[in-house]
Amino acid sequence: MIRKAVIPAAGLGTRFLPATKSMPKEMLPIIDIPTIQYVVQEAVDSGIEDILIISGKGKRAIEDHFDRNFELEARLEEKEDQAWHTEMRRLADMANIHFVRQKEANGLGDAIYYARHHVGNEPFAVLLGDTIMDSVIPVTQQLMDTYEQYGGSVIAVEEVPTDKVDRYGIVGGTALSDSILELSTLIEKPAIGSAPSNLAIAGRYILSPEIFQAIEQTPKGKGGEIQLTDSMLLLLRRENIYAHRIEGKRHDIGNKLDFLKTTVEFALKRKEFAAPFRKFLEEILQK
Repeated sequence: MIRKAVIPAAGLGTRFLPATKSMPKEMLPIIDIPTIQYVVQEAVDSGIEDILIISGKGKRAIEDHFDRNFELEARLEEKEDQAWHTEMRRLADMANIHFVRQKEANGLGDAIYYARHHVGNEPFAVLLGDTIMDSVIPVTQQLMDTYEQYGGSVIAVEEVPTDKVDRYGIVGGTALSDSILELSTLIEKPAIGSAPSNLAIAGRYILSPEIFQAIEQTPKGKGGEIQLTDSMLLLLRRENIYAHRIEGKRHDIGNKLDFLKTTVEFALKRKEFAAPFRKFLEEILQK
């Protein structure tokens, strides 16, 4: 059973400068909900309430977001705004959230290594803090089900255009079903033409605790950082790893264009302004 989740959220967010000079990229809102709140909610919806967020310098806003704000709650009570008062209390109580700071930006593998004392000797989920999954069944829950069936580490994957494989970590392996592969290789940002498939790692994992030993043995890779994909390749030499094709849509909030697309898609799902917003978009397109 998976009881703990780790959310890496220590990246500098340089692709969103100047906004991220003083604001964590994980706090960028999709309308009125910070990105990382969607990620935490996915873990909670998957039955995980023990969550460790790997933060970094300038990320205090994330801690504040999931903490109590007694002054705000009191003001909402005075205004008899019960709906928002209840939501603020729910936000603070939605999970047992812990924080540890990554002291240097040394890559995703290094960030995960900071979770070793909290996780201990048990498998755990990893949800990237700048990736939102839109699905009926939470993607983390999908991976947990695959883990229960096969008993090994599980990576969420999705198909990407063949001419864009050099932007992702790519997996290769043997299909066990329409949605499950037993992996034989993982490559971080392979050259176009040499990738083992067009199945890209999609920002969700179930990892065995042996990953920490693999990270210890991983040299710095692309970008001079410890790449989690490289660590998982070492882990693959010791145990089986599986890939699960996700049922749902991944939204990468790490780049501006996808952030804009996600905002529009989510806005069109919101009942309170979906109709007028759609009309507004149609009017713009007609000009």
